[in-house]
Amino acid sequence: MADIKYYDVILKPVVTEKSMEAMAEKKYTFLVHPEATKTMIKHAVEEMFEGVKVSKVNTMNCAGKKKRRGMVIGKTAKTKKAIVTLTAESADIELFAEA
Repeated sequence: MADIKYYDVILKPVVTEKSMEAMAEKKYTFLVHPEATKTMIKHAVEEMFEGVKVSKVNTMNCAGKKKRRGMVIGKTAKTKKAIVTLTAESADIELFAEA
């Protein structure tokens, strides 16, 4: 496995209706590096956001979709998502800065 630093683990947050509703329960969804483990994801979230304590991490591997362009058949890249649950006394993660 490649040497992955904590700032390379989390790629971007997933912003959907379902993930926004889960934020009320202190569950945050992120796209993560495909080779990242649950402990690496937990460490990365706690390092990147101040005052955050992670209670558990759920991950899912999403296979690439088949795409066709004319006679050429290919696949999109596979991804990995992580749903991070914070403890009750943990601070919230501010994903959107108010300007």
